[in-house]
Amino acid sequence: MAATRDTSQRRLQISELVRQHGSVQVASLALRFGVSAQTVRKDLRYLAERGVMARAYGGAIDSGVVGGVLTEPNYEAKFTHLDEKRRIGVRAAALIKPGDTVVIDSGTTGIQLAEALPDIDITVVTNDFGVLVALAPKNSITLVMLGGELRRRNMAFYGGLTVEALDALHVDKLFLGVDGFDLERGITTHYEPEALLNRKMVEASRQVIAITDSSKFGKICLHRIIPVSALNMLITDTGATEDIIQASHQLGFELQLA
Repeated sequence: MAATRDTSQRRLQISELVRQHGSVQVASLALRFGVSAQTVRKDLRYLAERGVMARAYGGAIDSGVVGGVLTEPNYEAKFTHLDEKRRIGVRAAALIKPGDTVVIDSGTTGIQLAEALPDIDITVVTNDFGVLVALAPKNSITLVMLGGELRRRNMAFYGGLTVEALDALHVDKLFLGVDGFDLERGITTHYEPEALLNRKMVEASRQVIAITDSSKFGKICLHRIIPVSALNMLITDTGATEDIIQASHQLGFELQLA
């Protein structure tokens, strides 16, 4: 009877984790509950058969997602986890030195980075309207705005003109925003032109730094940007899971917790 109760409680907790995070991984669940990967797979199969979630390679995803990936929230809904994002922004800003040329990707964490930047002699390239607004009063910062078509869903610019503007640029650091961060599926986003632009940003940068709060871990969006192994550094909050910490050692990227 006790074993049955433990199994039921574990499956309820797994259901809640999927609801909160959008997806789960077998390895991290096995570690979390102290059971074998085989036991976790049985749990996921049981829950999938009852429509609670859908099985995916290496784990499961929320059955409420569209086409197997998370749908994009509206712009206002993205202003969550602000305390964590502010700390991440401050930590990221500390990496930028006078004379640097950096790209700040679109997103609310990128806006927090822009807010935290001191008014020093640097060049910032961005496609994000919020980053532009945050940096415009800082007169020592040379601000390069990538043109293109404004996407009001996230108040950033995209398109062929935006990508072409990066062709002649070589920058020191890219601070890459994240919609989905999954160790198997990589870093993903909701919008295909954003994935194309982000890959171009990666090509133009000597150092690629992902900035994201821990709520994005285990989430998968439709369009892949890069594998996690392509990162030089990840800056996140102290909610980083053990599998993320282990991956930083295995894949060779630096992990900073804010």
